[in-house]
Amino acid sequence: MTQQQLGKTLWDIADSLRGSMNADDFRDYMLSFLFLRYLSSNYEESAQKELGGDYPKLADGDNRPPLAVWYEENSEDTEMFEKQMRRKVHYVVKPQYLWSNISELARTQQDNLLQTLEEGFRFIENESFDSAFQGLFSEINLNSDKLGKNAVLRNKKLCTIIQKIAEGIAKFSTDVDTLGDAYEYLIGQFAAGSGKKAGEFYTPQQISSILSGIVILDSQDPASGKKQKLENVLDFACGSGSLLLNVRRRVKENGGSVGKIYGQENNITTYNLARMNMLLHGMKDTEFEIFHGDTLLNQWPMLNEMNPAKKAEFDAIVANPPFSLRWEPNEEMADNFRFKSHGLAPKSAADFAFLLHGFHYLSKEGTMAIILPHGVLFRSGAEERIRTKLLKDNHIDAVIGLPSNLFYSTGIPVCILVLKKCKKEDDVLFINAAEYFEKEKRQNILLDEHIDKILNTYQFRKEEERYSRRVSMAEIEENGFNLNITRYVSTAEPEPIVDLKEVNDKLAELNKTIEKSRQEHNQFLRELGLREI
Repeated sequence: MTQQQLGKTLWDIADSLRGSMNADDFRDYMLSFLFLRYLSSNYEESAQKELGGDYPKLADGDNRPPLAVWYEENSEDTEMFEKQMRRKVHYVVKPQYLWSNISELARTQQDNLLQTLEEGFRFIENESFDSAFQGLFSEINLNSDKLGKNAVLRNKKLCTIIQKIAEGIAKFSTDVDTLGDAYEYLIGQFAAGSGKKAGEFYTPQQISSILSGIVILDSQDPASGKKQKLENVLDFACGSGSLLLNVRRRVKENGGSVGKIYGQENNITTYNLARMNMLLHGMKDTEFEIFHGDTLLNQWPMLNEMNPAKKAEFDAIVANPPFSLRWEPNEEMADNFRFKSHGLAPKSAADFAFLLHGFHYLSKEGTMAIILPHGVLFRSGAEERIRTKLLKDNHIDAVIGLPSNLFYSTGIPVCILVLKKCKKEDDVLFINAAEYFEKEKRQNILLDEHIDKILNTYQFRKEEERYSRRVSMAEIEENGFNLNITRYVSTAEPEPIVDLKEVNDKLAELNKTIEKSRQEHNQFLRELGLREI
């Protein structure tokens, strides 16, 4: 509740301050400042522990960052201190770039705020972390005309924004979970205002929960429960990284651990959101790797290793790739190791290209869950050939149909395909959850009970009339390897059986009643001297 309250407070601030700026533009400022607030708070807390009694205690009314005072008084020791901080928290922030100093500049309306922010962002990108985070703030234009027509007005606007954020945050706990979840809340709110663009960076948390809940189960025997350890997790279209973080959170809640999480994202703004999101959730830079590049072209060197012994493989793969993206595969692509065994997806829809990309890197004991449009279940041509081979090789474990209008970016219903390389069951589980949702003003949402029902049905491979069914490969083959969910699990209510004799008897009784009423009516007409009917 605290996390949502902080998120709502910050959203209200954003909504009131952005003026004529659209949600996409203001999002980058708001989230970057929240990120700086987290880095600074975490760093100052760690510095206080490191310095112990030497950490300055300032008098009331002295609003300087205590660390800035320590730097002034111990200039000869700052280099050693920063080396120690790199070992402890994996990064350094100079005192003048800490949020406490930035917010004080904003509160006192200092005219050097804009310049200090610019220098601070560059420092964090290039010098804070051992593994440089170049371009982390590349989409933040502090000199944009949208902030003001000149430097003075822009500085003034930034002072107002930062002061309001500082005041809003001051009322709440700022531990890593609270700030991280507030960040996620804001991403969701900005997604709601971004319409179709939201699909580029946001998977609703309720859908993330289903995918993550599936991939953390034991792949050979889901009924036995959750895995205690995942060596690595991949999302090759990671957006803001919420899916990856959801997997990590679920494993840790079960007392388990995740070695390292990997994400790939082609959109530069979203790529930066993901990197900030990882750090904001308390992850060290050694615990994750996000790569900026095109998944379909496989631009990540780590995934292009040709030596089978060194091939990258992942225990869990989750993804929400762009739906039915047009792509231009060349002749060489047909021989690419990701597609060679199954064939190329058509130019009109790269859905199966994304699926095969991820599936290639799935470990033998891993599980992959991917969100796709329903067309992949029944479209003919190249997609039918890919689907058929995956089915014949017994790699498709489950097909889950979700309600329509769950996404900000599209109203179409989607499905989740669950795939495994080594699968114990020789059937496919179909879950038709299309009618299980709560309707809200703009979106349909899944409640916890709907999510739990899907996960419980998948885990124990339950069958339930008009909801779920295990379908043999023989039946699927009879249907031409068509996976259209309603072929196997129809939600239509059966037509009631009609008793024709009973209907005939009722009609006969009605005719008698009509005739009796007609005779009575004619009797009245005769008495009135009128013509009978």
